[in-house]
Amino acid sequence: MKPLEIREMGADQMKEKLGELKKELFNLRFQNDVGQLENTSTLSNVRKDIAKLYTISREMNVNIS
Repeated sequence: MKPLEIREMGADQMKEKLGELKKELFNLRFQNDVGQLENTSTLSNVRKDIAKLYTISREMNVNIS
């Protein structure tokens, strides 16, 4: 996810995307613990996307948590 894409979102879309990313991170962690996750770099990519959402929401003074 690129920062420009996040900046074009509204507050509701940011909250929705954050929820989706958190669910995806949970599922990826579970798959990693069980040993089913083949590409472990997706974990860090999802974490970085969550951090980008939080950072840009702070810049825009939008509360998404």
